[in-house]
Amino acid sequence: MTDSRKPRARAVDKRRRLTTEAARVLHEQGVERTTLADIARAADVPVGNVYYYFKTKDELVLAALSEHSAHLDALTGRLDRLPDPRDRLKALIEAWIDQRDVAARHGCPTGTLAVELDKRADGILDTEAGAVIRRLLDWTGQQFRALGLSDPDDLAVTLVSAYQGMSLLTNALRDPDITARQGARLLRWLDSLEAPNQTA
Repeated sequence: MTDSRKPRARAVDKRRRLTTEAARVLHEQGVERTTLADIARAADVPVGNVYYYFKTKDELVLAALSEHSAHLDALTGRLDRLPDPRDRLKALIEAWIDQRDVAARHGCPTGTLAVELDKRADGILDTEAGAVIRRLLDWTGQQFRALGLSDPDDLAVTLVSAYQGMSLLTNALRDPDITARQGARLLRWLDSLEAPNQTA
């Protein structure tokens, strides 16, 4: 690596660390309670350097939302390797169940951020948070459509709404077992769904 590329690589690494830690710290503390200094400390970046990469906290929130979107894309990319769409949906639910302890402490990363950002007057960042949730709905709808089920987009809303609801209750009651139980119920619900041409 040439000397001229080393500073560029370090800059990319710092930005990556700031983005990753912004997603984590904002999820754990919320937007209002989080400062740029909190994120800089978590990323091990001098707070003065943060402004080189992100001029405002809102820019860091946008970066965190991009991180959530990237995590979602990575997850659905892995699930897309499964040959059966029902198995993909089941694996999605199992991933939610696996995160039940995190949900108990902090709720759904994107859902909690969307709710908090909706309280703000500008209406820009909450739209971005909604776009991440829309990506999940679209992917989920594609799986129901591949199964040949009626109203695939409504089924996607049912599934994602159930996830958001169980995440909220798991967090509010600090009870990860809620996600485990409701996740198992969703798995049974998926097994019960049949395409119209499969019914007797």
